[in-house]
Amino acid sequence: MPFNSLDYFLFLPAVYLVFYLVGDRARWGVLLAASFGFYAALKVPYLPAVLALVAVTTYCFGIWLHRAQAPGTKRMLLWGGIAANVLVLVAMKYLPFLSENLRAVTQFFSLELQVPAVRALVAIGVSYYVFQAISYLIDIYFEIEEPEPHFGYFALYLSFFPKLLQGPIERTGDLLPQLKTPYRFDYDNMRYGMLLFAWGLFKKMVLADRLGIYADAVYNDIHAANGMQLLLGTYAYAFQIFMDFSGYTDMALGTARLFNINLTQNFNSPYLATSVADFWRRWHISFSRWILDYIFKPLQMQWRDWRTWGTALALVAAFLVSGIWHGASWGFVIWGGLHGLYMACSVFYKPYQKKLYQKLGIQKSPYLKYWQMLVTFHLVCFAWVFFRVNSLSDALYICRFPFVSADNGLHKVLVHGFHAQKAGVVLVAGVVVAAYGVLARNEQALIIWNRYCALRWLCYNALLLALILLGGESQGHFIYFNF
Repeated sequence: MPFNSLDYFLFLPAVYLVFYLVGDRARWGVLLAASFGFYAALKVPYLPAVLALVAVTTYCFGIWLHRAQAPGTKRMLLWGGIAANVLVLVAMKYLPFLSENLRAVTQFFSLELQVPAVRALVAIGVSYYVFQAISYLIDIYFEIEEPEPHFGYFALYLSFFPKLLQGPIERTGDLLPQLKTPYRFDYDNMRYGMLLFAWGLFKKMVLADRLGIYADAVYNDIHAANGMQLLLGTYAYAFQIFMDFSGYTDMALGTARLFNINLTQNFNSPYLATSVADFWRRWHISFSRWILDYIFKPLQMQWRDWRTWGTALALVAAFLVSGIWHGASWGFVIWGGLHGLYMACSVFYKPYQKKLYQKLGIQKSPYLKYWQMLVTFHLVCFAWVFFRVNSLSDALYICRFPFVSADNGLHKVLVHGFHAQKAGVVLVAGVVVAAYGVLARNEQALIIWNRYCALRWLCYNALLLALILLGGESQGHFIYFNF
């Protein structure tokens, strides 16, 4: 049940109405039933069963961890709980990839071993709540949090429907207390939640889906595109995936706000980052924080005797995990490895960066920041190539021939069904998004916005009108549903 579907537009008011009418003692049950119903609406029979299995397994291991006294027993329980959750994730998502590569290895070495082909399973949302379950167990092990004794609240923490399919990946201390807080109707939360949901819908339907028309046409037939089209297709995908994912996040945060629940902000203008490290502080924030806390920091401590090399290797390993988490293909592995390599190189480069800027006389230049943003954006876009391509051979073709036949002229850039009218819509919508980003950070604009009700409602209606007139040609699904 995607957020941009008619089913969800009927589902959400119905859930809220029941939630509002029942008492506080029953509200967790309403949200839990709605979450499993929301998941079941995907019409993949085993998904709710997998969610229930992860919830029961993690809940039990959390209780056992808390009760265990001996360090060896606690360590064994921790790794047992992590292994149980990882096994679920591997079974749902990675068996076809493992089977295919094992079969390739046996053929290469001429081994007499028959590896059966494994059918791919639909694993929507599994990566998100499995990672959340693992962080729950680790926090209990290190006594950062105590286990939740009420299974209903714990299951709701794991499966709360706004963040179930694409995150954010919430921490125990951030979400669980909010689920237990008595509900009181809050007009500001209701207004802000609905506005945020509409804004996310605008980003998805007006921008992401229209950019996707061009990006998909280029990437699904790269040999028919010239160099300029390959470049623009990559830029289109970069903004498509940002608008698609941040649009979903806005809708998730807006939905949760209706229930007076604040989910984690997942984006903060990532394409304005001045370094790849800064990019990951702004992009998919809940996930990058998870990778930092549970993969990078433990590895960095383990390899601290290797000093700078240990930090660099920990970064590469952490981002390889990030790539594998996104999907079972070598394209995702290379994408994660590239980001790890960027970060590792920055570890060695940083001590010399200030000296280099001083030698060049640009350390105080007002343009230095913009140069850093430009370089960072193109490093990220280069990695997106491996993230988006249909095969590694396509990625290598794009990397080798980005400027081939670029002299065909800009009049041939708008091809593959992406006409000037659609480009104009994207341009106008992009200006609206950029203007919103500027105004949202301007104190004087916020004062005017809060003071004049008529201005706010004019903007609300303009947003709805834009969705009606400019929306359409929706691809139906969100990109990160695949991960």
